[in-house]
Amino acid sequence: MELVIENLPSLSGQFLCAFMALDKTLITNATRKPYGVNCTTPRTDLLPSIPQGQHHFTAKLSVRMISGPDFVATNFTFFDCNTYSSCTQCVSSSFPCDWCVDGHRCTHDTAENCRNDILVTGVSRIGPSYRSGPSFCPTINATAGGSTEILVSSGIKKIIRVKVHIIGQFIVQTRFVCQFNIEGRVTSVNAQLLGDTIYCDPMEFAYTSRAPNITATFAVIWGGSKPLDNPDNIHALFEKYGCGWCQSSDRCEVREQCDKGAGVWLNRNQTCPNPEVHSFEPQLGPWEGGTNITIRGINLGKTFQDIYGGVNVAGIPCEPYQSLYIKTKQIVCRVDGPGTNEPRGGPVIVRVEDFRGESKQNYEFVDPVIESISPEFGPRSGGTTLRIKGKYMNAGSRIQAFIDDLPCEIQSTSPEEAVCVTSASDRPKSGKLRMKFDKGDRFFDKVFFEYVKDPTIESAESGVAGQIKIPKGIPAGGIKISVSGKNLVYIQNPEMYVYYEGKMYTSQCVVLSNSNMACRSPKIDVQESSLDAERPLHLEYGFRMDNVTGVRNLSLQEGYSSFLMYPNPVYEPFDEEVKYYKSDYLTINGQHLDRACQESDVVVQIGNSFCNVTSLSRQQLTCRPPTSQPPALGPDGNPIPEELPEVVVIVGGTLRYVIGKLSYASPVGLNGPLSKPALIGAIVGIVILVVIFIAFLIAYRRKSTESNRVLKNMQEQMDILELRVAAECKEAFAELQTEMTDLTGDLTSGGIPFLDYRTYAMKILFPNMEEHAVLQWERPELQHKEKGLRLFGQLIMNKTFLLLFIRTLESNRYFSMRDRVNVASLIMVTLQSKMEYCTDILKTLLAELIEKCMEGKSHPKLLLRRTESVAEKMLSAWFTFLLYKFLRECAGEPLYMLFRAMKQQVDKGPVDAVTSEARYSLSEEKLIRQSIDFKPMTVFVSISQQTVFVSGLDPQTENVPVKVLDCDTISQVKEKALDTIYRATPYKWRTGTSGRLILYDEDTTTKTEGEWKKRNTLNHYRVPDGASLNLVPKQSSIYNLSILSEKTDKSHKYETLNLSKYSSASPPLSRATSPLNNDHDGGLKVWHLVKHHDTDAQKEGERGNKMVSEIYLTRLLATKGTLQKFVDDLFETIFSTAHRGSALPLAIKYMFDFLDDQALHHGISDPEVVHTWKSNSLPLRFWVNLIKNPNFVFDIHKSNIVDSCLSVVAQTFMDSCSTSDHRLGKDSPSSKLLYAKDIPLYKEWVDRYYSDIKIMSAISDQDMNAMLAEESRLHTNEFNTNCALHELYTYAIKYNEQLTVTLEEDEFSQKQRLAYKLEQVHNIMVAEGNP
Repeated sequence: MELVIENLPSLSGQFLCAFMALDKTLITNATRKPYGVNCTTPRTDLLPSIPQGQHHFTAKLSVRMISGPDFVATNFTFFDCNTYSSCTQCVSSSFPCDWCVDGHRCTHDTAENCRNDILVTGVSRIGPSYRSGPSFCPTINATAGGSTEILVSSGIKKIIRVKVHIIGQFIVQTRFVCQFNIEGRVTSVNAQLLGDTIYCDPMEFAYTSRAPNITATFAVIWGGSKPLDNPDNIHALFEKYGCGWCQSSDRCEVREQCDKGAGVWLNRNQTCPNPEVHSFEPQLGPWEGGTNITIRGINLGKTFQDIYGGVNVAGIPCEPYQSLYIKTKQIVCRVDGPGTNEPRGGPVIVRVEDFRGESKQNYEFVDPVIESISPEFGPRSGGTTLRIKGKYMNAGSRIQAFIDDLPCEIQSTSPEEAVCVTSASDRPKSGKLRMKFDKGDRFFDKVFFEYVKDPTIESAESGVAGQIKIPKGIPAGGIKISVSGKNLVYIQNPEMYVYYEGKMYTSQCVVLSNSNMACRSPKIDVQESSLDAERPLHLEYGFRMDNVTGVRNLSLQEGYSSFLMYPNPVYEPFDEEVKYYKSDYLTINGQHLDRACQESDVVVQIGNSFCNVTSLSRQQLTCRPPTSQPPALGPDGNPIPEELPEVVVIVGGTLRYVIGKLSYASPVGLNGPLSKPALIGAIVGIVILVVIFIAFLIAYRRKSTESNRVLKNMQEQMDILELRVAAECKEAFAELQTEMTDLTGDLTSGGIPFLDYRTYAMKILFPNMEEHAVLQWERPELQHKEKGLRLFGQLIMNKTFLLLFIRTLESNRYFSMRDRVNVASLIMVTLQSKMEYCTDILKTLLAELIEKCMEGKSHPKLLLRRTESVAEKMLSAWFTFLLYKFLRECAGEPLYMLFRAMKQQVDKGPVDAVTSEARYSLSEEKLIRQSIDFKPMTVFVSISQQTVFVSGLDPQTENVPVKVLDCDTISQVKEKALDTIYRATPYKWRTGTSGRLILYDEDTTTKTEGEWKKRNTLNHYRVPDGASLNLVPKQSSIYNLSILSEKTDKSHKYETLNLSKYSSASPPLSRATSPLNNDHDGGLKVWHLVKHHDTDAQKEGERGNKMVSEIYLTRLLATKGTLQKFVDDLFETIFSTAHRGSALPLAIKYMFDFLDDQALHHGISDPEVVHTWKSNSLPLRFWVNLIKNPNFVFDIHKSNIVDSCLSVVAQTFMDSCSTSDHRLGKDSPSSKLLYAKDIPLYKEWVDRYYSDIKIMSAISDQDMNAMLAEESRLHTNEFNTNCALHELYTYAIKYNEQLTVTLEEDEFSQKQRLAYKLEQVHNIMVAEGNP
């Protein structure tokens, strides 16, 4: 071939021609030519076969180098003339094919295949030809009459003749045969050629089928096996030609066949004498009529006129439809009713001329009655299957149902019931059912059908409620999926579906309530090898609920996740043939066990009983077997007691794993005594040395086996411990959620015990100072100095003086850190009523501090890290003043909820009254690292009415249930009792008029062990669960705790436990319970739950037989998991620009913008520096202080253990604001390890918080000043400003000399004569101080 290719590049190397066809590529070498390339086609034996029924295939021909892409490509066709079997097809094809007449073959190479033969050339052959085209082919042309059909009567002998076109004398001289294919039987007869006509010998044509006519193929064969072409498809048509009905043979025959022409024969113009009605439908109809009746039979007339007017139903004429009439077989007619509601029936009668056919069954006119409908509700979108009960529900030919005017499509009918499907309504409404039976209308007034709002799906989830709401499944299906939504109860047969590779898989759901539904994940045909446990398939899913579209394709809607397809869990068989059950739990190992499953999805069968599944982790299932060994199950399901039971795990009801056999008996180990023959042989055959050696080996083997068993048991115990921690955490969280729900209810009624503004500010500005001077309004000594203080106050309100005053104090090396904090707080108190001026001073001082930091050697990130300047303390106080409202309205609630949750969680477990260590703690230092046996109890506490006096409050004080522990000391019981009774009462209001409720924990019954003396607990006094406790007042305001054995039985009492150290007012009732005096303790050490030793040796002796104490660190996880929600809520509130309906306080945006401007001013491009400034100014300066000390905001009591837990949360808060990544290891503090996984998320919150604030629109000075003015107005009279000024004046006196020099040297001060004014103040103060 020569391929002309334009722009083919000239490259060194071999060009190739590539032929690609039918998934096969063949290569031939090509030669480069000026016009392109030339190459050869591949060998024909290498080419793929031409498909059956085709004559060619098209390949892609491309030119390429040995390596590299195709330069150019085109289509190339390979053809085969041998695939043509007739001359006409051959020479008419689009390929250069010729027909060899004598050889009877089609070829493209006539020189090779058609020597000395007559040739018909193809129309596609180029060049002159004597015979070209199909007109020269030997063919059958037509019958003598010019038709393509040869009509032959069945059963008649006949000569067939056809015209032919023949070329070549050698054909004329051959033998001809006519060949017929009748019903698959080939029959041949000889034939003669006379002129241009072939005459077939006479032949009897007959066929057996019931069809009125059949077609038989026809061919003329010459030369033994060569058929003439039949391009016009000339064929024989056999029919019952001239047929009639022969009465004697009861067949359709030609007249000659009917008793050889002597029988009774009916031709097509005569009427058949025996019409028959075989069936009719319907057999019931309404008495109003209008029913179309379909009648089927035989001989029901040859024309419509034969039966028109001849059909009667139960004596009433039935009018036929001409368009639906099928000759002789079927009549459809419409019957009118009798007009009255009376029972009437009768046969269907058809008359054809004088002949009559009658049905065996009767047609009945009836009165349909609707009796009930079910259901009575359905969704607005329709699709509800409505079942209508009644009588004659199938009467008539056209039955319709409507809800008002909305159609209900009939699905099926029976005598007692009709079923229809409702259509959609445009709104929820009630509608009346109406049915139409042909012309008869029926109404149902007793119950209306109500269209209700469509159901909605809010969430579909697998696993424990409350986690991330994601539906999961496995290929085996059957995983429980909890669905919550609205209006679910109105759906009859809800289904869940999942799409996988375009196919829908469904499963049934069960409606539990109007808002809850339980589904099972559908079984899905999926290759297990295509599933990855780490990357599950995300599939589309939804629900089919009648015709409601809103619940379909949920995964495509916003707010819904995809359905996650995980691989099937795999449960591994036991390691040994028989597993020996030893401990309380049975452990089964596997893979992917909890990816999609939870405990309720798994059933563990042991024989004919079940193993209660207690926990499920990624690779392990733990269950509690029955107490005694159950019998095995036989193949028929009957128990077999003598065999060991088989352990079978069933997941989702369908996936089944046989784990192995289980035995409750002890295994026969290697520890049994040696057999007697072995013992005798050893004694006789072995010397003493060998005996000792064998004994040594046996001992070693036993020790090794024991060690392995202990190690395996420890491993199982560790796995069980891990699962128990998870279960304990889940249970504790659920319990705390219930308690906190109760608490939330109390908060809405009693409110959060916020401190008033003044107390709150004082606790932060002047911590640990009960009565500060600024709260003292009666100060007569200051009244004499009022004029001097007023002038000094004017100086403080002078910006130049105040700034120079602060700079002077800070520059003095004797001005201590405590002085700086005190001066800053006093200045803020003084400027409380001038917050605009205060803010201006603060900004100036901070700008100077930043300037100083940038000029110095310290890193910019260290700015505001600690409170080393007046400006930094003023910043703390500034936020304290301006964020009080935000605390009250927004942030206070989650902080208080965290405190309460922490306190309740700690109180649920033992707390050591001496060391403050607790079972539930976030702090490793305050964690009880021992197993303390304790029992939760509920006692009923009453307080005598004369004790209860709280202004404006009337708590319930009779038999209040209080949750305590039997290991609580008496003081701890008292505290829990008071906390329960006065839950919604501020802490400082909880003592009555008689003073504090003091109860002591030691008396003459106190147990003493060596140098240790243990605190008394409820368990020590054998107080039962449900006992009544009474706090009884005494004249000395000291309280006793009396205990009643039963809540209902008041007659029997324990002896009163006098727990006071001062018993003068009320002598003890019993010598055994008389109080002790500390003077007689003799140096004994007091302990409650844990003994803390002075020396390590004692400590080791005490704990030597216990487990490693670090094993109890998992309790930190349990506590952390329980409190997680409350920590998240608090952090989210603090780091949110708009939360709980409260906008971001203006002060935060204003200060952050100021810090951003300062960074811009100083050319700081590192975002981490500004991030650190913001963190140091607000979260780490203000919020951390409140998290560690919620008692600064609320009127509460903070115990030591709660304080240590809050410190861990505060540390996590600080780490969340840090920009550096902390590398954690096994030696890192537990407080950092505990929240290591949460801190990255919290850091994201902080970053988003800062960026959200930055992109908010800037606050105008006008808005900021208006807010500051309002704050000043609200809190003008909170503090005694004169006292604050007097305190500041003492510093002016102390550093007077240096201050005066500074004022005299500053040019702005000189202009305002500030040094002179200060001296005036000194003179007036001295004069007023000495009147």
